[in-house]
Order: sequence, then structure tokens, then C-alpha cells
Amino acid sequence: MTVWTDTLLVFVLLGDFFLLGSSRIRASIRTVAAQGLLLGFLPLLVQEGAETPRAVFLFAVGIGLRGVAFPWLLFRAQRAVMVRREAEPFVGFTPSLLAGTLGLVLCFWLGARLPLPRPAASVSSLVVPVAFFTIFTGLFLIVGRKTALAQVLGYLVIENGIYAFGVSQALVEPLLVEMGILLDAFAAVFVMGITIFHISREFDNIDVDQLASLKDWEP
Repeated sequence: MTVWTDTLLVFVLLGDFFLLGSSRIRASIRTVAAQGLLLGFLPLLVQEGAETPRAVFLFAVGIGLRGVAFPWLLFRAQRAVMVRREAEPFVGFTPSLLAGTLGLVLCFWLGARLPLPRPAASVSSLVVPVAFFTIFTGLFLIVGRKTALAQVLGYLVIENGIYAFGVSQALVEPLLVEMGILLDAFAAVFVMGITIFHISREFDNIDVDQLASLKDWEP
């Protein structure tokens, strides 16, 4: 199981780097959806024995929300606002990849020094560093991108990282916490999708840098 878990986490890690270096919104949504599908299998992989009903439930909910519901909402928002690329990010794509490389080194350093409960420590040595780096990637997308849709993707990536870390604690943490995170993320994406659509319809732009000038706008 550890080999499959490590392979899954490597693909999640590659997805993080793709998000940092890509300007294409639809490709980024697909990448986040693929991350969600991969992370949906984590509850099954971290079980030491037969799959429990709890693990199967987490698998079904994770696949349904991260792999289907969230991407579907974002694709609808993307089609409504007709934004294909992140044209002028606050931080360029090459500097973003360099920052990601440094962040990955820092995440591995922190992961090696973080004391974990025995069940979590036995899952995989990559879980904690990859979870931290995924959270870092989401935060970077929020502060380094201009379009609201790319920033919404950042929130989803953060949730993916939190979920990966939470599943590594699946044998010691309550299910209620994990479900609470999923519910918060679902509500946030749903509200943000509606907001993005109405902003685009009213102002014909979802560039947050240009929207900031509206504070001085007089009707």
C-alpha cells in the first residue's frame, strides 16, 4: 500500500507544480479535479487492514465533491465569464516555479521535524511534506494570481492539502472534522462561483487588480 500511496502523492506534487507554472484556467481546473480524484483514494490506501465503512464513505464523498462537484461548478463559472488564461499574474510563472521549488524544500524540512502520532507516521513519509506543499501552492495561487477564478482554485488546492494531512491522521482524528472541512470548502466554492458570475455580468471583468479601482467609482 505504501508504494501506491507514494505514487499517488508524487502525482499530486506534480500537479502542484503544474498549477504554479500554468496560465490556462481550464487546464488548471482539470489538474485540481485530478488531484481531488487521487486524494479520494487516500482513505482506502491508509487502512492497514480491510476497508472500513468510514474509509469507503470518505472515498465516495471525496471523489464526488473534489473530482466532480467542485470542477463542474468551476467549469460553469469559467464558461460564464469566458476567461481562458491568467494573462498578467502578480507573480510571473517562472518565479512561481522557483518559489515552489524553495517551498518544497522547506516543506520537506518541516515534515521531517514534525512529531506525528504512531499511526500517522506509518502511512508514508511523503504525506506530510506533500500536504504542506499543496497548502503552500494554494496560498501562492491566492496571492500571486489576479483573476478571481484562479484564486478560487487556490482555495480548493489549500483544502486538498488540508485533506491529505487529515487523512494521514485518519486513525486518530474524528470523522466530523474531515466532513466539516469538506462542507466549508463546498459552501465556499458554491458562493464564489455565483459571485464570479455576477461580477463578470456587471463589470465584464474578473481581474481583481482592476476591480480594486471600483472603491473610488461613483455611479
